[in-house]
Amino acid sequence: MSLKPRKPLPKAKVQKVQVDLTDAETMTCGKCDNKIFIQGYVIKKISAIISPTGQEVIAPVQVFNCGNCGELLSLGGDIDELI
Repeated sequence: MSLKPRKPLPKAKVQKVQVDLTDAETMTCGKCDNKIFIQGYVIKKISAIISPTGQEVIAPVQVFNCGNCGELLSLGGDIDELI
């Protein structure tokens, strides 16, 4: 084994992806058609019986509420079943 210093590893090149948001769909509230949402959290308590650590776990699940009426934004699929 050599004690001679080695050259630093080359840095990975970060590829910048540009997305044109004018082509993206603006999501709206299903209840009042508002386009502004507030970030919130639903807090889940996971029992020690089913927790992988064997201890009770508190898990935050990020959600978005309508800024006008408070309705939860439906993201569809399995994500909605978590809440």
